[in-house]
Amino acid sequence: MSFDESHGAPKGSSMRTPLGRVRNLGAAHSGTSDFWRQRITGVAMTLLMIPVIVIVMMLLGRNQAGAAQILGSLPIAVILLLFIFASAWHMKIGMQVVIEDYIHNEKLKLISIMLNNFFSFAVALASTYAILKLSSGV
Repeated sequence: MSFDESHGAPKGSSMRTPLGRVRNLGAAHSGTSDFWRQRITGVAMTLLMIPVIVIVMMLLGRNQAGAAQILGSLPIAVILLLFIFASAWHMKIGMQVVIEDYIHNEKLKLISIMLNNFFSFAVALASTYAILKLSSGV
């Protein structure tokens, strides 16, 4: 194989730079979608943080009937549900990145990712159930 003396690349190879060949691809060659999803959920959680803190402060010192009355409001239940979904998704993505980066055994990595997905879904489901049950007054 002969090499182009000016660039050291094999003749007939792509004229694209190494950066151009891997643009928008991470180490897993799956792109940057998880990066952007994590940033979007982080921004969503940041925007929802103040309303959630206000709601939690409104719930302090209330009994279940008082909490159900506050959570019975549709806007409050929607804010809490949005915060729960954004938090659970953010948690799932963040833990998946840690698992992919630091667990090198492929079987253990697969099991860990599956458990992470299950746990994130279970947390979101249980939290959603609790909010809906309290907001319905049952």
